[in-house]
Amino acid sequence: MSVRRLAAVQPESFAFSAETLAEVQKWMANFPAGKQASAVIPALWLVQKQEGWVSEPAIRTVAELLGMPVIRVLEIATFYTMFMLEPVGDVALIQVCGTSPCQLRGSEDLLSLCRSRIGPANHLSADGKFYWQEVECLGACSNAPMAAINDYYYEDLTVETLGQLMDDFAAGKKPAPGSLIGRTNAAPEGGAITLIDPSLYDGSKAKPFTIPNLPQPEKA
Repeated sequence: MSVRRLAAVQPESFAFSAETLAEVQKWMANFPAGKQASAVIPALWLVQKQEGWVSEPAIRTVAELLGMPVIRVLEIATFYTMFMLEPVGDVALIQVCGTSPCQLRGSEDLLSLCRSRIGPANHLSADGKFYWQEVECLGACSNAPMAAINDYYYEDLTVETLGQLMDDFAAGKKPAPGSLIGRTNAAPEGGAITLIDPSLYDGSKAKPFTIPNLPQPEKA
């Protein structure tokens, strides 16, 4: 695992919004008195949803709210890669899967597109709108290549469709997630080709079942 450090430039302070604080308190209420530290991961995630990333002042604020040593919250924020430790794009955080199934189906071209349009990996774009990184398996291998953009998966990507997604996000649109070729979930491209006989599901092939060596009820 790579070393994960906090951003060199940090804001002076952090404050929960009223909505975020209410959500954090809901999570805290799920645990008995003295065990509020169990809500640390949801709390950090809600911070990230509010700010886009997790700053050092936010870590201190979460630690104070949950009654935890700051170092414990820091350990958690730096261990889990779902927490961004530096500012990300105002428009889109693009995480391109580079693991073998995606690589075999063209993820290298997607990475090259991100470099050419956004800039180096793990850096903000010049306009502050985009941030991208290469990540390990996101678990949508059957629909490779794919990327997570903000909160959703975009699958069966090509250079052209990923470029269009960038254009759409930059224009303030919210493209529908999922397969970009119309695939249903993880079904085969073009639709199912096996187990498509309706009689498999209408009960017509069911046979009576009896448990052997047990007396059967007498017929009336």
